[in-house]
Amino acid sequence: MSSNFVLYCKSYRKDFLRLKRLLQSLQQHNVEAIPFYISTPEADHQQLLELFGDDASFKWVSDESIIKANSRVPEGIQHSKSGGISQAVIKSEFWRLGIAQNYLCIDSDCVFISDFVESDFLAPDGDPYTVLHQNKEFFQLAINCGHMRVERELRLEAEAVKTLFGRVGPNYYCAPAPFIWSAKVWQSLDQQYLQPRGMTLWDLVTPAQPETLLYGESLLAFQAIPIRMIEPLFRVYHYDWQYYLSLRVGETKEKLTQNFMGVIYQSAWQSEFDFGAPTKSFSSRILRRLKRFLRYLRSYY
Repeated sequence: MSSNFVLYCKSYRKDFLRLKRLLQSLQQHNVEAIPFYISTPEADHQQLLELFGDDASFKWVSDESIIKANSRVPEGIQHSKSGGISQAVIKSEFWRLGIAQNYLCIDSDCVFISDFVESDFLAPDGDPYTVLHQNKEFFQLAINCGHMRVERELRLEAEAVKTLFGRVGPNYYCAPAPFIWSAKVWQSLDQQYLQPRGMTLWDLVTPAQPETLLYGESLLAFQAIPIRMIEPLFRVYHYDWQYYLSLRVGETKEKLTQNFMGVIYQSAWQSEFDFGAPTKSFSSRILRRLKRFLRYLRSYY
C-alpha cells in the first residue's frame, strides 16, 4: 500500500558529498520522520553503502527500477541520453514505483535550514500545493546585473513548453527545487498527451523543454489536482554572482528561515562538493576559480 507523501532524491556518485550534507540537514529538520527515498544507478550503490553504511534514515531504490516501471521504455535508454536528461526523466518517473501518491523531489544540492512537516506540502484534502510563479524577482536581479541571457533563455523555455499544450497567457515556472509533485499530474501527462502520440517522457524532455515546466503545463492543461499556488520553498543561488550579491545586502541563513525552509547552492558553481577525482584539468580549475573571484569582486560595484 502506497503512502500519500514521501521525500525523494535522485543522486549519483559525483553528488554524494552534497547528498551527505542534505542527509545531515534532514536528520535535523524532518521532525515527522517523513520517509526518504534515494535512487542512484545500480553501479553507484556500492559506493553509496561505503559512504553511508547501513543508514536507516533513507531507503534506496535503483534508477533502473524506475526506468523499468514504464513498459513502453526500451531497456538501457538512459545510456543514449545525456546525464542531465536522464536525471530529469528518472526523478519525474519515480511515481511509477507506486511508493507514494505525492512526493517532494529534492536535489542533492538542497540543504534544509528549518523544521518542516507534511502539512507544509499537502492541503487538508491530501492533494499537494504547487510551486507556481512568474520568476519576476530573479529576472529583475539578472537584468540589473547585466545577465540578460538568463532571463532570455528561461523565457524561451517557458514559451516552448507552453506552446506544446496550446496555452496562451503568462509564463509560469515550477522551479526551483524541491518540487512538490503529484502522481496524478504525471499520469495525466502520460495518458492525455504522451500515449496518444506514441511518446514517453524520454522523448519529450529536452534541454529546451525541462521537466519542471512540463509538470506545470500539464497541471494547467489537465487539472488532475486542484491548482493551489505557493512561492518557492527554498532560496536558490543559481549562480555565484547571485550568492555574492545576496551576502552583500546582509542575507544570512538565520534571516532566510523567516521565509524559506532551505537553501540550494547550485552544484554547477560549487565544485568543491564534487565527489571523486576532478575531471577538469588543473589549468581549467584555476581559470574557473579566477573567474569566480572576479565575480565576487564585481559584487561590490
